[in-house]
Amino acid sequence: MHPEILIVDDNPVNLRLASDVLQDAGYRVMCVTCASAVIAALDARMPNLLLVDIGLPGTDGLTLTRVLRRDPRYIDLRIVALTAFAMKGDRQKALDAGCDGYISKPINTREFAAQVKGYLDASPGQL
Repeated sequence: MHPEILIVDDNPVNLRLASDVLQDAGYRVMCVTCASAVIAALDARMPNLLLVDIGLPGTDGLTLTRVLRRDPRYIDLRIVALTAFAMKGDRQKALDAGCDGYISKPINTREFAAQVKGYLDASPGQL
C-alpha cells in the first residue's frame, strides 16, 4: 500500500502541482484548502504525512500544527510545513510549532517527491 499524504494549501495552483507530483511518484493524495477542513479529513482517513501551508488564511498552518500536537490522536502524525515566505527564522518557527520539517515553495518538482519520501522514511528521532 502506498503512503497517503494530506496536503493543505489555499492556492489551487500550488495544491494541484504538489498533488500531481506526489501522485506521479505513487503516493495517494488528499487535498483540502483550509485549516478548518483538516480535522474532518484526518478523522475520515489518517494519512502518513500532512503537508501544511504556513500562510493559510484564517487559522494559519503553524497554529493548526500547534492544535494538532495538543490532540493525542495526532501526536504521531508527521507534519511538514510548506511556505512561499521563506524568511530567516521560518524553519525554526515551523519546528517550534511542532512541524517535523520544512519545505520551501515554489516546490522543486524534480526534488519534491524525494523530500517527502525522506520525511516518510525517517525514524522519529531523525526528523
